[in-house]
Amino acid sequence: MKFLVFASQAIDRLGLLIGHGIRWLILASVLISAGNAVMRKAFDIGSNAFLEVQWYLFSAVFLLGAGYVFLRNAHVRIDFLAGRLSERAQAVIDIVGILVVVAPLTVLLVNLSWPLFHQAWVSGEMSQNAGGLIRWPVLLLMPLGFGLLLLQAASELIKRVAFLTGHLPHAITPEVKAAEASEQGASA
Repeated sequence: MKFLVFASQAIDRLGLLIGHGIRWLILASVLISAGNAVMRKAFDIGSNAFLEVQWYLFSAVFLLGAGYVFLRNAHVRIDFLAGRLSERAQAVIDIVGILVVVAPLTVLLVNLSWPLFHQAWVSGEMSQNAGGLIRWPVLLLMPLGFGLLLLQAASELIKRVAFLTGHLPHAITPEVKAAEASEQGASA
């Protein structure tokens, strides 16, 4: 179990690294969007490539950020019910959710999206818009993002099982609990 907990911590570090990197993608998206708006309104100049970069960046933030959201325990759940349950009951529910919903869905989506990326890669598929971008980078985000979510789900599964078997003191790591507390304090 110690090796699995170590692997879970490594996956969490990767998730944190990606999550912090996503912040830069959001900044880039905002700057490109503002630049596009200014150029279009002030100078009547538009660029399909820059418009497509915006949705590529949005796709990257959404797809690559899913694992980070899971790590931070910020995913959608029924808090008013979960908050009334013991930590052990919450861990059991999380295990069932990971095994029954998250893992099968992410495996399915990786398997369905990989051929789309591969075909775009092999064919050199380009956007149909004049001046548009090559498509394979954005299509790669689907299997990559769902793969990262599956990896984070494995980490969360390890942590929940380690908690239930007495190998970890909490189902959610102290760093995540501290981050949740600071976010709740900031939103209050």
